Amino acid sequence: MRCLVVADLHYSLPQYDWVVNSAAKFDVVIIAGDHLDLSSHVDLRAQVVVMRKYFEILKTKTRLIVCSGNHDLDLRDEFGEKVASWISTVGLEGIAADGQSFVCEDNLFSICPWWDGPLLRERLAQQLAADSTKRTSRWIWIHHAPSSESPTSWAGSKHWGDSALLEWINLYQPDLVFSGHVHQSPFVKGGSWADKIGKTWVFNVGQHAGAPPAHIIIDTDFNEAVWSSAAGMQSVRLDQPLNRPIPNLMASPSWLTSGDRVADPSRG
Repeated sequence: MRCLVVADLHYSLPQYDWVVNSAAKFDVVIIAGDHLDLSSHVDLRAQVVVMRKYFEILKTKTRLIVCSGNHDLDLRDEFGEKVASWISTVGLEGIAADGQSFVCEDNLFSICPWWDGPLLRERLAQQLAADSTKRTSRWIWIHHAPSSESPTSWAGSKHWGDSALLEWINLYQPDLVFSGHVHQSPFVKGGSWADKIGKTWVFNVGQHAGAPPAHIIIDTDFNEAVWSSAAGMQSVRLDQPLNRPIPNLMASPSWLTSGDRVADPSRG
């Protein structure tokens, strides 16, 4: 299975266009939250309409997974906690979204909503507990905020990760966790796009302006994850220990064929 992972596109239409143009090359495309941009001059309701159209196009090309981020919250539920109601709605339209789980090629995906209070946190804890009973050969989580106390949540002066996620990772030891949220983590000293917590690989895609966006390509047959951004290209082998610092690649891995060269930042 080959996956393309992006996050924090924040209503950048050129970046969404790039994802649309690349999507058919992958079995799964994951957009790990913050589809909208609270700082944009475009009304959030209009942004939602545009994002839904992109999602509709993407689901015709591949299996699409989306989770909510803090920029995507648009309503308060009956208990006063903020939710991304529009993400829940797309989850009813053939797109894997918040609160759902599914199996693809013996990989169990758990899609985690952004939680804004104790009730939503408890609901997510119950979701992960239920999914743990369905575990297949590989368990993959999509959770917008990265883990606390990890280089993937380091912003240069402090960690901005989710302590609850760290607790859940230690409890269940999923195989892979894909996040975003802390844009600068892969680019600052002491930060990284990849980390390992026990047996769990955790990733933060990072964010920068322009297309292509920072992204990860992961191939489960080759057991390798490749990160590509304006800072260059790096990779980790999922069946080997993590060694730091992760060196920049001088060339793409051999399995990344010419048809997959979306990973090459020189190709816009």
